[in-house]
Amino acid sequence: AAVAKAALDAGADIVNDVAAMTYDAGIASVTAQSGAPICLMHAQGTPETMHLDPRYDNVLLEVYDFLEERVSAAIAAGIPRDRVCVDPGIGFGKTLDHNMQIMARLDELVDAGWPVLLGASHKSFISKLTGAPVDQRLGGSLAAVLAGFGAGVSVFRVHDVAETVQALHVAAAIGDAL
Repeated sequence: AAVAKAALDAGADIVNDVAAMTYDAGIASVTAQSGAPICLMHAQGTPETMHLDPRYDNVLLEVYDFLEERVSAAIAAGIPRDRVCVDPGIGFGKTLDHNMQIMARLDELVDAGWPVLLGASHKSFISKLTGAPVDQRLGGSLAAVLAGFGAGVSVFRVHDVAETVQALHVAAAIGDAL
């Protein structure tokens, strides 16, 4: 909460909480009082444990249920629903298969009515699929963004801004030509 408040005081205009208000409940009141939107991300486990052996019975359902509960908590804390977006947490406590299942079904999160943020840029799943080192993951990052765009994702967290904007402009123009 202290970091979010300091960032907001310094001019930030959104709170991106990778713990979805589970590490520090005070972040909800800081966000509500500021009037800023918040993005709530799903992660299984803690940063120290999330990659040890992530398991899900149904990854999309469990991510969805978690995010639904956290959105309700944000609303209960005084953050209006129209100022809440969700992030399925690609790479955070998920195996390659989990990440691919989420990517393939992003439209279901979008269909829930939440703005969805996708942070798949340069993630390790790209290397696991292609063998590309971290400094050569632009192609995979753009593919993930375009898949998200096609599913209705509205916010993208990326490293290669100019290239991603160009790809999204072209994809949007193609869609507009239909």
